[in-house]
Formats: sequence, structure tokens, C-alpha cells
Amino acid sequence: MAQLNERPLFVTFEGIDGCGKSTQAFLTHQFLVSRGYKVKLLREPGSTSVAERIREVVLNKRLKMSDLTELFLYEAARAEITSREIAPALDKGTIVLCDRFYDSTTAYQGYGRKLDIRMVKALHKIAVKGVTPDLTFVFDVDLKTAFARLGKSKDRLESQPKAFFKRVRLGFLEIARKERRRVKLIDGTRPVDEVFDNVRKYLLRKLDR
Repeated sequence: MAQLNERPLFVTFEGIDGCGKSTQAFLTHQFLVSRGYKVKLLREPGSTSVAERIREVVLNKRLKMSDLTELFLYEAARAEITSREIAPALDKGTIVLCDRFYDSTTAYQGYGRKLDIRMVKALHKIAVKGVTPDLTFVFDVDLKTAFARLGKSKDRLESQPKAFFKRVRLGFLEIARKERRRVKLIDGTRPVDEVFDNVRKYLLRKLDR
């Protein structure tokens, strides 16, 4: 019989494209379900009909848009998934796992696109209405490893120049440095099972509190 979660928990998985975060989110979902927890696995942008449409737009290589337009689209998708999926699930005591959340926008649009960080974070607050992660994993990999994992078929964001991804990676490292209590920095170049051992360690600590 599945056990009731004592309290809701919101966990996010972050890092540059090719870092392995989606694999770790999937493994975490499997692990928690096997232990009897109520768990919901989501992705950002996406996981609602509206947010999935936005995802199609922002990742479409044939479309060109201003950096501000890109930012607003991500925040719109975030407002949608937060109000329709994340907040209701947490209210029911469900553990929510999300493949990317607002840290990605801080790293990609703030650091990567060089938009004003304070403005970006102000928009986060409007979009999430107080819903913030309890635990965030940032999987760090060097650019050579990341690009090798991506392969040849890349979406609009994955097709950005190397200098862009250097800034994004530094952005994630800066986020991890500034918010060490929430954000756990993990070496994503290690074998998948070793990476998950680290994820599981931090996750169990959080659940045991």
C-alpha cells in the first residue's frame, strides 16, 4: 500500500543541455514510487497543453525572437505549470519533481542572454506566486561532454554558440554558490548510477527531516 507523504516536497533538476538532468529526474521518480510515495514528474516548459505549445515555439529553430520575447514566453509557461500542476499537487501532499524551473531561466536568459538578473528574478516571483523548490540539483558538465551527448539534432536553444553555453554554465555555478542550502551541485560527468547515488543521498536527507 502506498504511504501518504508526511509533507509535500518540490524538487527541481537543473543544468546545461546534455548534463543528464532528465535521466536523473526519471530515476528519482522511479525510486520514490518504489518506496510508496505519491510523486508527480513534470518538465519545464511543458506539462500542460498551453505550456507544451509554448515549448514548441521557444525551441523551434525556424523561429526568431527577441531575448525579451523568449524570457516572457518561459515565464508564461512557468505561470501555467505552477498554477495548474505544481501548486495543486503540493497542496495534496504529493512530491513534485520538475525537469527545469526558474533557475534555468536565470541561467539561460539572465546569464546566457545577458538580461538584467534582477528583472528576470522579479518575473519569476510573479509567475510562481510563492512556490519555490525545497531542493534543487544542478548537474555540472564541461561543454565538450555536453555537446557530445546532444548529438547532431539540436533545437533552437541547443543550437546557440559555445560562448552562450559558457555563460549559462557559469550562471548555474553562481546560483549553486549563492544558494548552497537549497542547491546541490553534482558532477554530471560521472556514470549515471554514481550520479544518482549522490541524488539519492541528498533526497533521503531531505525526506528524513
